[in-house]
Amino acid sequence: MPKQVDHEGRRRVIADAVCHLADERGLEGVTLRDVAARAEVSMGAVQRCFRTKEEMLVFALGHIGARIGERVRARLVSSPAQSAASALGHAATEIALLREENRAEARVWLAFVAQAAVSKALAETLKVNYAALQDTFARLISEAGAGAGRAASLDAHHEARTLLALADGLTAQVLIGHLTPQEAQDVLHAHLSNLWRP
Repeated sequence: MPKQVDHEGRRRVIADAVCHLADERGLEGVTLRDVAARAEVSMGAVQRCFRTKEEMLVFALGHIGARIGERVRARLVSSPAQSAASALGHAATEIALLREENRAEARVWLAFVAQAAVSKALAETLKVNYAALQDTFARLISEAGAGAGRAASLDAHHEARTLLALADGLTAQVLIGHLTPQEAQDVLHAHLSNLWRP
């Protein structure tokens, strides 16, 4: 009887290998041969899962975006009694990838963002991820604004776009050493506190 192969599981293993290599070398250093070696599968197995390198990178980007999104959802679900304002703070902190345990993921995320500037397929994937995050932020901002009596004066979608851009910017500034994680966290919290001021 032929061996059953979990193709989706194999695709995730390959995506993890892409992320490890991207963390070490940047995306320009990711080759199909090195991915196969890191994933401990044959080149043929990689090629059966992905027709092109770009298809593999798009899947890996979706994979890392899903991991970040899952952490945001888990953080929101783990404290259902929290206010919308504190939930927004937790979500923004997860997105900014400021904690030490997220440093490798932050490097990989920014490598994908940089590559998306010249890859339409990666850019489209990122736009979908950012749109979903922006919707989550906008919903939390609307709820928190209503709780703070500021619903009428806040443009939740504009503030969500601003917060998403701030989170990405803070990720980059921590990675290059311009800000410490604590300084970035302080900037983020100051911005969020200012949202609720009349």
